[in-house]
Amino acid sequence: MKKRILFLSAMLASLSMSAQVASVASPDGRLKVNVDVKGGKPVYEVKYDDKQVLDESPLGFVADNGDFTQGITFDSKKEEHLAFDYEMTRSKFSKVHVDANQLVVTLKNAQGYAYDVDFRVSNNDVAFRYAIPNHPSRRNEKKFSIRIMKEATGFDFPSQTTTFLTPQSDAMIGWKGTKPSYEEGYGYDEPMNKRSGYGHGYTFPCLFHIGDAWALVSETGVDSRYCASRLSDMKGDGLYTVEFPMPEENGGNGTVEPAFALPGATPWRTITVGTSLKPIVETTVPWDYVEPRYDTPHHYEFGKGTWSWIVWQDNSINYDDQVKYIQLSKAMGFKYVLIDNWWDTNIGTEKMEQLVKYAQSQGVDVFLWYSSSGWWNDIEQGPINIMSDPIKRKQYMRWMNLIGVKGIKVDFFGGDKQETMRHYEQILSDADDNHIMVIFHGCTIPRGWERMYPNYVGSEAVLASENIYFSQGAADKEAKDAATHPFIRNAIGCMEFGGCFMNRHIRKGNRGGNTRKTSDCHELATCVLFQNPIQNFAITPENLPTEATKDMAPNEPGAPAPAISMDFLREVPTTWDETVFIDGYPGKYCVLARRNGDTWYIAGNNATGAPLTLKLNLPMLAKGDQATLYSDNLKDREPQKATLKVSNPKSVTVTMVDQGGFVIVK
Repeated sequence: MKKRILFLSAMLASLSMSAQVASVASPDGRLKVNVDVKGGKPVYEVKYDDKQVLDESPLGFVADNGDFTQGITFDSKKEEHLAFDYEMTRSKFSKVHVDANQLVVTLKNAQGYAYDVDFRVSNNDVAFRYAIPNHPSRRNEKKFSIRIMKEATGFDFPSQTTTFLTPQSDAMIGWKGTKPSYEEGYGYDEPMNKRSGYGHGYTFPCLFHIGDAWALVSETGVDSRYCASRLSDMKGDGLYTVEFPMPEENGGNGTVEPAFALPGATPWRTITVGTSLKPIVETTVPWDYVEPRYDTPHHYEFGKGTWSWIVWQDNSINYDDQVKYIQLSKAMGFKYVLIDNWWDTNIGTEKMEQLVKYAQSQGVDVFLWYSSSGWWNDIEQGPINIMSDPIKRKQYMRWMNLIGVKGIKVDFFGGDKQETMRHYEQILSDADDNHIMVIFHGCTIPRGWERMYPNYVGSEAVLASENIYFSQGAADKEAKDAATHPFIRNAIGCMEFGGCFMNRHIRKGNRGGNTRKTSDCHELATCVLFQNPIQNFAITPENLPTEATKDMAPNEPGAPAPAISMDFLREVPTTWDETVFIDGYPGKYCVLARRNGDTWYIAGNNATGAPLTLKLNLPMLAKGDQATLYSDNLKDREPQKATLKVSNPKSVTVTMVDQGGFVIVK
C-alpha cells in the first residue's frame, strides 16, 4: 500500500510539473516558445506557423553556488506586453519600434535558489537570458556575486536542417598569435553532423536552413560583465550548445568563466526566424533589449574615408604618402583618412601633429591605428603596449583630443574572455571621454554595441578586404563572400570590411599583384550591401586621372578608375534610415534596398558563376518613376550609367554579369 501511495504521489507530481508548461507567442501569433521542466531539467522549444524550428532544447547553467540545470522545479511565471521606440544612427534603421510579448519563468534548483528565464518574442525574433537575484552563499550568508562555470543553453534543430557556419579557430595561432579573430570562411548548406574546421564549434552569428524556414542564432548585450560565447559542434541529433572561450585565448590570461555582481543577468541569446531571409536581413533584435552603457556629451560624425595601407601597405605609412591620401580624401569629398600601423616610428608624434593640422586645413579628419597589445600576442607593429596600459592609454587619448584626432582603429585582440570584453569597454569609455570614435579590427563581433556605446563605429570580425590583397584565392571568391555577409555577419552588427577596390590590380600603381575578378559595379554595390557608419574605402590616388593616365583604357595596368565609379563613391552615404531585403541566397546573390533620407539605394551582386537576370519587386519605387541605374556593360563589364524608367515597380528587370552588380538610385 505504501509503495502504491508513493507511486501515485510521484505520478501526480509529474503531472503537476507537466501542467506548468509556459508559453509565449509573438504579437502576430506565428512565432511561439514553449518552456517546460522535464525530469527536473528545464527545456524550451520554438515553433513558427506550427512547424518546429527548435526541438526541445536545454536551459540553465552551473554556477559556483549550485547546479541550475537539473533538479529544477517550476515556481511561477509572469507575462507582459512590451511596446517601445528607440533611435539609432549607425545601423539598418534610424527609428525602431519594438512590439513583443514577454514571458518570465521563475525556476528553482534543488537547494531552492531561484532564477528567471526572461523570454521576449516579437514577430520574427526570440531573445532570452537568465536573470539571477541575490543567493545565499555556502556559508548561508547573502551572496552578492556569482561565477558561471558553464551553460547548458542549447539550440536543438530538426534533422533536415542545413547550416551556413564559420568555425572558431584554434587559440593563439595565425599572424603573431592573434587568433581567434573571427576571420574564417563559411560553409554553405552543409549537414549538421559535419565537424567544424578546428573542432571548437562555430562563431556567432550562425545561420540554419530548416526546410521551409530560416533561423539566425546569435547573442547580444555582451559587455565587461560577461564573456562572449560561441556554439559547440553538434552534439547528438541536431543540438548545439553555448560554449565559453578556450583557456588558451588571450595568451592564457584571464578566466574562462565569467563572473558578475548580483542581482545580475547574462547576455541575450537571440533567434531570428522566418520562412524567407527577409526577417534575417532586417532584424533589429541585436539592439532591441540592450541599454546604453554611458551617456556622451559629444556629437560624432560618420562618413567615408581613405586608407593607404590596404593597397600601398606598410611602406606608405610616411608623411608624404599620407599627404597624398589626405589630398585623395579632399578630392573625393570624404570626411576622413585612416593612418595605419607604424605611424609612431615612421612619422612620430611631433610630425603627426603637423599632419593632423594639414589634414584639417584640407577639410579632412584623422583616424590613427593602435595595437590592442598587450601580453597576449607577439605583435610588433606600433604603436604597441598603449591601449592595454590604462595610464598610457589615457595619456595618448588626451594627446589625440588636444591635436584633433577624431578616431582610432584598435587591432589584434586576443579572444572572447571576460577580460577581453572588459578591455573593449575600457577603450571605448576612455575614448569617449576624449571625444574619440573607435573601430575594432582583428576582433570579435559587435554584440549590440552600436546602441550600447555612443562612440563605437564598427568591427571587422570577418574575412575582410586585406585578404584580397594577400591572396588571389580571396580575390577569386570576393563575389561569393559579398553575397554571404548581408545574411549572416552584417545582419547582426556593423562590419568594417574596408573594401570597394577600384584598382583592377591590387598593388600600388595599379600594376601587378592580385587581379580583381569583380566588376566596378559589383564594388559599388558593396557600398550598399555592406553596412558600417564609417566606410574606409580601398581606393588609391592612382584611381584619379592625371595627364599621363587620363587617356588609358580602363582595363590597362596603371589606368585610373572610370569617372562613373568615382562619382558614385562621392555621393553614396554610409548611414541609413531604412533597410529592405529584396532577393537573394547566401553565397549566390543578394539584393538589398537602403534609404538615406528620401533617397533609396537598391543594390545587388552576382556570384552564381553565370550572368543572372532578375525580376525584382521594388515597393519603394512607383510607376512612372525615373531612377538612375549603375550597371555593367554586358560585353566588356565596364560600368555604365543610365536612366531607368519604371513601368511596373513589381517587376523591374536587372541583369548582372558573373561577379558583377548594379545599383539603382531614386
